Amino acid sequence: MSQQPLLHRVGNARRSFFERGATPIGIVPDTILQSWQRCLRGGLSVDAQPDVEPLPDARLRELRERQQKLWRLARPELDGLAADIAAAGSIVLLTDEDGWILDAEGSPGFLDKAGRVALMPGVRWDETTVGTNAIGTAMVEGRSVEVRGGEHYFAPHGILTCSATPIFDPYGQRVGVLDISGDARLQHLHARVLARQAVAHIEHRYFDAGLADCELVRLHHDATLLGTPREGILGFRGGRLVAANRTGLALFGLEHADIGHAPYAALFDGPLARLHDDGALIDRQGRALYGRLGDGQRAPVRGRAETRAAALPLGSRRPAATVADATPLFDAAQQRALERACRVLDAQLPVLLQGETGTGKEVFARELHRRSLRADKPFVAVNCAALPEGLIEAELFGYEEGAFTGARRQGSTGLLRQAQGGVLFLDEIGDMPLALQPRLLRVLQERTLSPLGGGKPVQLDFALICATHRDLDLAMQAGDFRSDLYYRIADHAVPLPALRDHPDRAELLRGLWQRLGQGRSLADDAFAALAAYVWPGNLRQLCACLRTLVALSEPGEVIARDALPTYLRVPLSAQAPAPPADAGALDTIAEAAMRAALANAGGNVAQAARRLGISRSTLYRRLGRPAR
Repeated sequence: MSQQPLLHRVGNARRSFFERGATPIGIVPDTILQSWQRCLRGGLSVDAQPDVEPLPDARLRELRERQQKLWRLARPELDGLAADIAAAGSIVLLTDEDGWILDAEGSPGFLDKAGRVALMPGVRWDETTVGTNAIGTAMVEGRSVEVRGGEHYFAPHGILTCSATPIFDPYGQRVGVLDISGDARLQHLHARVLARQAVAHIEHRYFDAGLADCELVRLHHDATLLGTPREGILGFRGGRLVAANRTGLALFGLEHADIGHAPYAALFDGPLARLHDDGALIDRQGRALYGRLGDGQRAPVRGRAETRAAALPLGSRRPAATVADATPLFDAAQQRALERACRVLDAQLPVLLQGETGTGKEVFARELHRRSLRADKPFVAVNCAALPEGLIEAELFGYEEGAFTGARRQGSTGLLRQAQGGVLFLDEIGDMPLALQPRLLRVLQERTLSPLGGGKPVQLDFALICATHRDLDLAMQAGDFRSDLYYRIADHAVPLPALRDHPDRAELLRGLWQRLGQGRSLADDAFAALAAYVWPGNLRQLCACLRTLVALSEPGEVIARDALPTYLRVPLSAQAPAPPADAGALDTIAEAAMRAALANAGGNVAQAARRLGISRSTLYRRLGRPAR
């Protein structure tokens, strides 16, 4: 596929920056522009030839010997990636913490081409030596970076397109970088995601043998991810966080710089010992995190239902038929909503569920499937916000063998085809990337699908349920969601109210406790506190709290108020109602707060937008900056 638009845009940016001394804001990514500025301040002449020579073989062997642990942990990923990307003419490289390339594998033809610009073992690719490049710039930024063609500082490196991700050890120290590089004339849509995934596996292996004098906790909101590289891992010593992987940090919105500083008490409500008894911890926001104390052993491979059951509180482990009792009750209004929605779904019309996080959108969708004419067919749930952005198209629509760098040799049918004959549930559709929305719209209109990389079109047959926590009207106004897609999925909208708006929380609480209590009783003051709380996490948070109370008590026990989590023990009069978590909250975010968030993120718009809980386009618009 032609890269002419990119070449033209980057060429204009280079002339503006290097020849006229202007700052081409919005033409190249901020990360690239800031790197160019660093290189210029560092005295690198853009017209000079980078003065690099590979280390002698003896020095390179010494370097590799010093990095034996990194080499050993990264080897499986290097071998797997090299085999997959070689056919696409790409290579994978591993460097040490300073940017010295330790190994390069993949396409023999491109290895030779990369060698002409010294992208080879024994050469140091940091910014101060070779200017803007994915390896060196990722080291400065501390995060994944892609540098395409002419975005490199030195012109000879314009033959490369590179995606690099730093590798961190459990203590938050950078130990290396993994990079995937290919020909700049070609598109490498998924290289950045593949590099991130490989690094996640490498970083996970650092914890396999445990850490000395450190109590490891492996946890996640989704119990099925325990024992996989996607689980969060935290290590505590003396009540302080001293080790963590990226997922563990992300669960609490922490950065690598927080390792060694964050106290346990700031993260969790209750002692670590609770994991022995209830299989879950409650964080300071009232969210349940399933987990286990890490022992260096991999979790046994289990089925999805078995893993979820094993992660439930020990006191609540019952036959599989009754595990579903933890799901929310459907009151009379929801029963009517289910009946109406079921008639719509059976008429082959889409249903849109709208509600805050935790209001039970997926539970409602699964019940709708159970009552529909397609109950005996598959129910395929896709979280549009959880799929890696670079792979979401391939995951949804499937692909043929060799369709892109890293594609499986057998190809993939895609999630849409897995729902054939049944119900497709697109959760958090409001977070689907804007660039992907037109193709989804076309598939929904035509009900035919052509996999990436070609292949015969496939006729699709599924009923569609979508869900979102976002206000899609505001998202359309902000340009984040296509109106034509909205009207294609919103034939019948079902609002799921927040728990704070429930007309009778006390009655709902009685019903839930009757199903979950297992012979326990709630004291009057405990019941009153539970019924009066605003529950910002909605039904999900309430059910998690009740299951935890069961796990920490004995049958026949009366649970008093002092047994409740600390956020429920404050006087009722002191509890401030939580504001609705809708997009209208944008109006309360002052411009000064936006600029402060942008400054704290080092000019990284995407990171600042995530911290504010708004979209990048909204942040650009409110600050008067051109969106990219």
